Amino acid sequence: MVNLEWYRTFKAIYKTGTLTGAAEALFISQPGVSLHLSSLENYVGYKLFDRTGRKMIPTERGKVLYNVVAESLAKLEEAEKNFQRSTEQHTPTISVGMCFETFQITLEQYISSLPFNVIISFGEYPEMLDKLDKGILDLIITPHRGVSPQIEHEAFSSETIVLVGGNDIDHETFEGLLQEEGIAAVESWLKSQKWYGTTGDMEHLFRFWQLHFGHQPDFRPNYIVPNLNSIVRCLTGGKGLAVIPDFLCRKEVDAGQIKLIWAGHKPLKNTLYFGTRKKTAHGKEISLIKGLFKQVMLPE
Repeated sequence: MVNLEWYRTFKAIYKTGTLTGAAEALFISQPGVSLHLSSLENYVGYKLFDRTGRKMIPTERGKVLYNVVAESLAKLEEAEKNFQRSTEQHTPTISVGMCFETFQITLEQYISSLPFNVIISFGEYPEMLDKLDKGILDLIITPHRGVSPQIEHEAFSSETIVLVGGNDIDHETFEGLLQEEGIAAVESWLKSQKWYGTTGDMEHLFRFWQLHFGHQPDFRPNYIVPNLNSIVRCLTGGKGLAVIPDFLCRKEVDAGQIKLIWAGHKPLKNTLYFGTRKKTAHGKEISLIKGLFKQVMLPE
């Protein structure tokens, strides 16, 4: 399929009568205009313009092509205008990237009260940083800092990766092994229990096990569920263990629905950052969303 930009360039040349005028109208270089035109002429198989001095005079076939595509291009341009940020002065749209579990715990309960449009995007952290840098996202919540000079990071909270379990877990046996038998006995006991994991990233379990036992876990979870919030709900039903960020289960631990088993001999902490571009037209809206996150995630 022909590149739509070739048609846009063709129309600009037709309307302005020069390569320079088309380049100025499209905010691209004159060599770029020439490349688009030659590519389109090669595609259709005939000349579209006669070059007379500085003027570009459409050929008869060029006139026919213009009459065919002009109306369709006008409709596309009108649709594009309706979605441009410049038309959103009264109701701007803010695109926010984060992990699914973070959205459920924080922003989900407030989404309907926000006085602007919001698009929530889920994905891996490197992908979200790239989209923020390119202007696709306006704000991301991430434990990883990027290196782009266009992005600034604001630390606003932290998470501790902890071992939690259902209320049927024998916590006293675990504590006895930890105090009397040592780390090898603790690892053996933990591996004998039932474990929950997710279908996606198992980074929390891998990092926790590496830090406290010196190697990657050599077992697979017994129950694989869609996400970390699913794990918390499953653990409220009884037995089982999982390694998750503490803020995702703080409410359930405080309510006595699940047990905090172990934070480790050296707590595994992640700093959480707001990532934004240094130049943004939506500072007011982004500040409001940041305030909601701080309200939910900062312990009282």
